[in-house]
Amino acid sequence: MLVQASGLIIFAVLVVAVLLLLAFIPVGLWVSALAAGVQVSLITLVGMRLRRVPPVKIVLPLIKAVKAGLDLDTAKLEAHYLAGGNVDRVVDALIAAARAGIDITFARAAAIDLAGRDVKEAVMVSVTPKVIETPVVAAMAKDGIQVKATARVTVRANIERLVGGAGEETIIARVGEGIVTTIGSADSHKAVLENPDSISQNVLAKGLDAGTAFEILSIDIADVDVGKNIGAELQIDQANADKNIAQAKAEERRAMAVAREQEMKAQVQEMRAKVVEAEADVPRAMADAMRSGNMGVMDYFNMKNVQADTGMRENFAGLGSKEDGGGNGSGSGKGKGRNR
Repeated sequence: MLVQASGLIIFAVLVVAVLLLLAFIPVGLWVSALAAGVQVSLITLVGMRLRRVPPVKIVLPLIKAVKAGLDLDTAKLEAHYLAGGNVDRVVDALIAAARAGIDITFARAAAIDLAGRDVKEAVMVSVTPKVIETPVVAAMAKDGIQVKATARVTVRANIERLVGGAGEETIIARVGEGIVTTIGSADSHKAVLENPDSISQNVLAKGLDAGTAFEILSIDIADVDVGKNIGAELQIDQANADKNIAQAKAEERRAMAVAREQEMKAQVQEMRAKVVEAEADVPRAMADAMRSGNMGVMDYFNMKNVQADTGMRENFAGLGSKEDGGGNGSGSGKGKGRNR
């Protein structure tokens, strides 16, 4: 009984050891590789496990590459995986490039992938051009009319400039700038509407794909529309501004005139005060003259008679003016006030 029990224990330990060994060594993957004609040793697979590289991430792309006729090995694929790249995507891109007759090496594809670009999509765009549609670009012609245009840019990926080259945003920005420049240099918006192809020709001739990851094949104007009359709006705004400035200057002149009028009124009052002050000195001067003997009583009465006669004449003149409809009544009143 003890011998049978120890045998069962040994058998169970062996089974567990075999299962652990099979779990650590991907025998099934090794068999699949041999069946596909890919020479990968078990030691290599064990080394991948020790380097914490999933063997399935290396062996399956390698099988695809070998079946497609590519000359790759596990060391390159494993190095790219350890660098943070996507091995399966790089292999798919190399296979697509080989089928399309595009000359691209594994090192170039790996560099593009590590740069953050989708190398498979880049190869597909290189084979099948991509259409980029710009947003609505608004510009003003020389006659002041706004023109809105939308363009479709057909591009093809440039494999040699994918690393370090500008992306789609730069293409859209440059095309938009070219559209604005072309419309702005047009003498009339009618010329742009009559020949929208002139926009695409001028923009395409500028070489806008320099320094980008794409090659521009064509630029087609998809839509052209007339916008606002910017020139008229600017003239209206300028006229309103001039009007406001003129009104401000007129108000300033009016305020200065009012201030000047008040100053003149103050001066009139000041002069009247001086006249009153001077008239107040007359009685004192007459009194001094009578005391000093320079003026007699009869002289005083003669002067009063003259003043009374003058007042009477002024009153008669005032009455005549009122009967004739004149406006001298106020002056007569002032004379009577002084006579009193």
